[in-house]
Amino acid sequence: QLQLVESGGGLVQAGGSLRLSCAASGRAFSSYAMGWFRQPPGKEHEFVAAIGWRSDTTDYAKSVKGRFTISRDDAKNTVYLQMNSLKPEDTAIYYCAASLEVLTTDPTDFGSWGQGTQVTVSS
Repeated sequence: QLQLVESGGGLVQAGGSLRLSCAASGRAFSSYAMGWFRQPPGKEHEFVAAIGWRSDTTDYAKSVKGRFTISRDDAKNTVYLQMNSLKPEDTAIYYCAASLEVLTTDPTDFGSWGQGTQVTVSS
């Protein structure tokens, strides 16, 4: 399993941008599909974005498609989530996660999770 640490969260005004990073430690990072999930206040976890272990496949939740971009740098063992045109409804704790599947959006397929980073979007 990987150990994952998220960073880059914070407070931003609506329409602004943030880039989240998730640094992984452990073996064979490039063999894992990576995902971002979020938990809005008082709500369940929800899928945000995922990237396959070969970087040529990605998937996004409808609510963020066209605004968020997931990417990875296997040389740095890091996955990123670039978030543009942020909306108040994007406010949540954002978690990165790792899966041994080729590409998946099912949270039960992810065996390693970070502690989360708070993103707050003010109106």
